Amino acid sequence: MQGFAAVSPPIEDYGLIGDTQTAALVSRLGAIDWLCLPRFDSGACFAALLGDERYGHWTIAPATGVRRTSRRYRGDTLVLETELEAHDGTVRIVDFMPPRERKPDLVRIVEGVRGRPRIRSTIVLRFDYGSITPWLRPLDGAVAAIGGPDAVVLHTPAPVEARSREGTLVSELVVPEGERVPFVLTWFPSAEALPDPIDVARALADTDSFWHAWADRCRVGGPHRDAVVRSLVTLKALTYAPTGGIVAAATTSLPERLGGVRNWDYRYCWVRDATFTLHALLESGFKKEAEAWRDWLLRAVAGDPRDLQIMYGPAGERRLPELELPWLPGYEGSSPVRVGNRAHEQRQLDVYGELMDMLHQAREAGIPAETEAWELQRALLEALESRWREPDAGIWEVRGPPRHFTHSKVMAWVAFDRAARAVEAHGRDGPADRWRRLAHEIHAEACREGFDADRNAFVQSYGSSLLDASLLLIPVVGFLPPDDPRVVGTVEAVRRDLMHDGLVQRYPATDEAQAVDGLPPGEGAFLACSFWLADALVRVGRRDEAEALFGRLLALRTDLGLLAEEYDPEAKRLVGNFPQAFSHVGLVNAAAALAGTMARRPQGDSAR
Repeated sequence: MQGFAAVSPPIEDYGLIGDTQTAALVSRLGAIDWLCLPRFDSGACFAALLGDERYGHWTIAPATGVRRTSRRYRGDTLVLETELEAHDGTVRIVDFMPPRERKPDLVRIVEGVRGRPRIRSTIVLRFDYGSITPWLRPLDGAVAAIGGPDAVVLHTPAPVEARSREGTLVSELVVPEGERVPFVLTWFPSAEALPDPIDVARALADTDSFWHAWADRCRVGGPHRDAVVRSLVTLKALTYAPTGGIVAAATTSLPERLGGVRNWDYRYCWVRDATFTLHALLESGFKKEAEAWRDWLLRAVAGDPRDLQIMYGPAGERRLPELELPWLPGYEGSSPVRVGNRAHEQRQLDVYGELMDMLHQAREAGIPAETEAWELQRALLEALESRWREPDAGIWEVRGPPRHFTHSKVMAWVAFDRAARAVEAHGRDGPADRWRRLAHEIHAEACREGFDADRNAFVQSYGSSLLDASLLLIPVVGFLPPDDPRVVGTVEAVRRDLMHDGLVQRYPATDEAQAVDGLPPGEGAFLACSFWLADALVRVGRRDEAEALFGRLLALRTDLGLLAEEYDPEAKRLVGNFPQAFSHVGLVNAAAALAGTMARRPQGDSAR
C-alpha cells in the first residue's frame, strides 16, 4: 500500500462516474476514493475521501509515479478517460459504470498509449464506510470479497495477488502501446451466487450510446450549451433510476468549511429541490425525466399530510436517522462524519409551496395528471391552512429556534396561488375563492412583516434585519413582478451586502445570523444562490451584471464541468458535497434566463 496522504486532494481533483443508481469519485491520479454500493445512500466500500487510504480505495497508476496527467469525458457521456504519464510510458484509464438493470459494475480499462509502463492496481476494500475488512476468496479467474451482507467480485485477465489479512487485491502488469486490460468490480448480496462476468467491450459501447442518446435529446442551444448539457448529464447521473428520485449529491460529510462541523449527508432527495429541478428538466426538453421526478415526489409524500417531510431516501424512505462515524477522521480532518440527516424531522413550510409549484409546472407542460394526485394536493393544502402561521426551520434547515421566515411565507402563498390556478385554469375541483383569500392574506402579511422599509429590502424573518439570498426567488415564483421597487431593492441589497469575492452568501456571517443558524460560523459562498442572483439580475434588467456573474460561476467549475455546493473564496477551492445537484440546477435555470427561454411564471397579487 502506498503511504497515506496527509492532505486530502481538493474536490476539483475528482471526476464523477455512475450508473444512475450509485456513483463513484475518481481522482485525476487514477484513484477511486468514494463508492457506495449498491445505492447512493449505501455504505461506502471505498471511503478514503473521508480519511485516507486505509478506509478503502482503488488506485491504478504507473508503479514508478506520475509525471503528468490529463483527463476528459468522452463527449456528452459519463465515460471518463484519464491519461497518466510516467518516465517509462503513458497509460490511459477508461472508467465507467454501465447504466442498466443488473447488479452494479465498476469497469476500469487500462490502455497502453506510449512505451511499456509498469502499472500497479491496488484495491483496498473496506465495507460499511471503512469499518469492515472483507474475507477474500480466490475463485477460478476471479476473486470475491465478502463482508457481512455485502460482496464484490473482481474479474480481470491481469494477475491478482489477494492479501487476505490486509483485505487488499494487488495487480502488477505491463501494458504495451495499443493493448487493453480490463478490470470489472461487481457488487452482489453475499448470500447470493456470483454474478456472471460482463462483456467489457459491449458494455463500453452500450454506455457510450446510452449517454450520447440521452444528451442528444437536450433542446438547449446558445453559447452556454456545453455547460448546460454537462450539468444535465450530472443531474441524470444523480437520478436513482428505479424510482426517478434525484439525490442532492453523491457524497456525505464533505465540509462547508475545511476543518469545520458543517458536514451533512446529501445522498437523499429534497422536496425543496422539486420546483427548480422540474423547471430545469422541462426547459431542456427532458419531459420523461420530469414526469418521473414528479411521480417520485407524489409517491414519497403520499399519506397523512401532517407527516410531510422535507426529504426522503432515493426510493422514498422516510426514516433517515443521523449517525456519526467516529472511526473516520473526515475530509481534511473535518469531523464529525455523518450518515443520515436529522433535518428530515424538521418542519419547513416552504416545501408545500415547492411541491404545489412543481405540480403546477407539470400541468402547464402537459404532463398527464393523476386523479389521485389532486386529492393528495387538497389534503396537503388543508394541512397548510392550519400551519402557515407557525414558525419553522426555513429553507436552510437551521438548527436554532424556529422563526417566521419570509421565504417560507412566500412559498405558502405559492401553494395556495397554484391551487387556485388549478381550479381556474385546469378545471380541478376545489374552493378556489377560499384559497385566493388565504393567498391574499399571506401575501399582505409577508409584504408587511417581511419587508424592511429602511433597507428597502425583504429580510430573512419577521422582525429581523438580516438579509437572506432565498429572497431572490420572490420574482422567480411570481410573488411580486421583477420591476416592483421592493424586488429591485432586495436584489440590490443582496448584491451589495451578501456578495463576497463576487459570489453570494446565503446570509451574513454575523452573531445574529449564527443565533438563527444554531451552528458555529463559517461556510463558503453558496453557488445556487449566486446563480439565483444572476437570474434575478436578468429579470430586473441588469443583463450585463448577470452575464458577468454567470461567467464568474462558470469559471469555478472543475475541468470536467462539475460544481460542489459552495466555494471558499479564501482557500480558492470548492467545498461542500460534490457534485451538487442544486448548483447544477441553478446553472441550467440561470442559462435559460440569460437565453430568454425561461417560461414565464404566474404573478402575484400586486401584479394582477
